[in-house]
This record gives sequence, C-alpha cells and structure tokens, in this order.
Amino acid sequence: MQPEPFTLLMTVYGGDQAEHVRDAFRSAVHLQTLRPDQVVLVQDGPVPPELSACLRELVEGSPVRVAFVHLEHNRGLGPALDAGLHAAWYDIVARMDADDVAMPHRFQTQVPLVRAGADLVGAGLLEFGTDITDVVGRRIPPSDPADIARYSRLHDPFNHPTVVYRRSAVVAAGGYGDLPLMEDYWLFVRMIANGARMVNIAEPLVYYRVGEGAYERRGGRELLRSELRLQREMLREGFISQPQYWRNVVVRGGYRLVPTMIRKPFYRAVVAPYGSRRNRSRDRAGTPPGALTYIPRHVRRREQPPPQPGPLTPQPEPPAPPAR
Repeated sequence: MQPEPFTLLMTVYGGDQAEHVRDAFRSAVHLQTLRPDQVVLVQDGPVPPELSACLRELVEGSPVRVAFVHLEHNRGLGPALDAGLHAAWYDIVARMDADDVAMPHRFQTQVPLVRAGADLVGAGLLEFGTDITDVVGRRIPPSDPADIARYSRLHDPFNHPTVVYRRSAVVAAGGYGDLPLMEDYWLFVRMIANGARMVNIAEPLVYYRVGEGAYERRGGRELLRSELRLQREMLREGFISQPQYWRNVVVRGGYRLVPTMIRKPFYRAVVAPYGSRRNRSRDRAGTPPGALTYIPRHVRRREQPPPQPGPLTPQPEPPAPPAR
C-alpha cells in the first residue's frame, strides 16, 4: 500500500524577495528526503516582475506537481491560506513560509506522525540572520499535548512555519479566517477546543529568517488591535476565563507596546525557550510525552470525558516515490 500523500502549502506576496522564495521552495521540495506529492503555491495579490519570473521558474522546474493559485488582490495571510487549502488535493498539508529554509529531513520526521493519527504536528526552529550559518536564536515549543493546550491560553503553542496538519481538522475548526497577524494562533486555539490531537517535536526542523525589523514587527498599534480582538474572541468562545482575559491583555498587550530594545531580550529569554524548560521538567518527572490530551475546561462536554490516547510515535517510513 502506498503511503498517504501530502501537499506543501506556500503563499507569496509582493513584499517577498525572489531569492528568498527560491531558497524556501528548493529546501521544501527539491532537497527533502521525503518530497511532497503536490505543491500549492498561492500568489497573494500583485508581485514585482522579478518575483513573478521567479514563480514561473519554480512552477516549471518543480519535480512535483504544482497548483498555482493567483489572487488578483492582496487578501492577507489567512484568506490566502484558506484559498490554498481549497486547492490542496490531499488531507495532509505541510506549511512553509516563503522566506524560511526547511531542513532536509523535516517532512521525513513530521509527516509520519500525522499518518499515525495526529491532527497537528509542529516543531522547533532556529532563527537566522544573513544566512543559515548565522543562527541568532531558537524557539523550542512544548512537546506534550497537555502542556501545549495549557500554554495556548497565554501564547501561541506552535511555530506556524513548522506545522503539518490534517486539512479536515483545520476545516472543521473553521479555517484560518481573517484575523490579521493572529490567524494562526486563533486557528490553533479552535483546533485545540475541537479536541484535535496535537504534538510538537522539540527538534528544530526549520530555519526561520529574522532580518532587520523582525522584532519591531512584533509590536505596534496594528498588532495590538489584532491582539485585543484575539483575546475577545478567545473569551467569547469560552477558551479563556475572565481573569485569564485580563491577564493576557496586560501581559501580551503590554508586550506589544514596550520598546523593541525591551521586547527582544524578553522574548528570547522568556518566551522562546519556554518549551525547552517545560520539556526538561517533564523529562525529570518521568512523564511520558503524549500521555494525555488536554481539552480546556470551558469547552469540555459534560457527557464525554477527555480522550486519553497513547503517545504518538512515528511509523517506519517507506521509501519516497520517484519524483514525477
């Protein structure tokens, strides 16, 4: 029996650089030990001539089939990803940002976990500056499902550029929607509330580009407005309580307003390594990862106890099919 196929989903917009897009595409397609069976490449609005030529080159030279989705007007990341999901042929979908670099074994490591029963699998990442040899930081997420769900009440528990998921689970949660700059966090919250099976791999599998202005973009009034809207939605849906809502508004809202010179060291010292600290703590306690799937108390159904699945473990991966 052939292994279940999967789709790679990438979006590109006018602000992306052709060189970065080319590197991202090659790393996630040409150089993978387990190649995707389809690529969905979404062009979100008009792009410069150089980038347009790059996209044509990538589509024509791809070793796997590419579905090119051209959105005439820029709609933003959430709607662009929803359009890409609509064009995906397969239920397993891997995300890739257009300016990052995937490690060659990324899909070989993550996709078997989804084939084995997970709905959402994330991973750690390495932040880099000028090139992937210039590693300036790392983000290690919490790996246990219980930690993921608890952490999600205060912070996004997944590194979005690293995720692989079931399209059916994403659609069941309502898709990405249009919550600018927070669409991934809001999606993951709804998937958790729906009881999705989730796991993070602590190992970094993606190089994440953090050029000039990366930490500046994590603050400002526009992001604060999206932050407050996200917190209202989480409260309205019962995912967080009233005290948690006010805590998040103060902590996360304040984080958006402090100067970058404070935000950057705080993020690297407190937020980014949280998962690493929690994973080490769980290891010392001898708690097996994946032993519990936690659904927040506000969304549990009284008539159904929380599910208790066993650990998600990779299955042996058959050889990748020859490139088409």
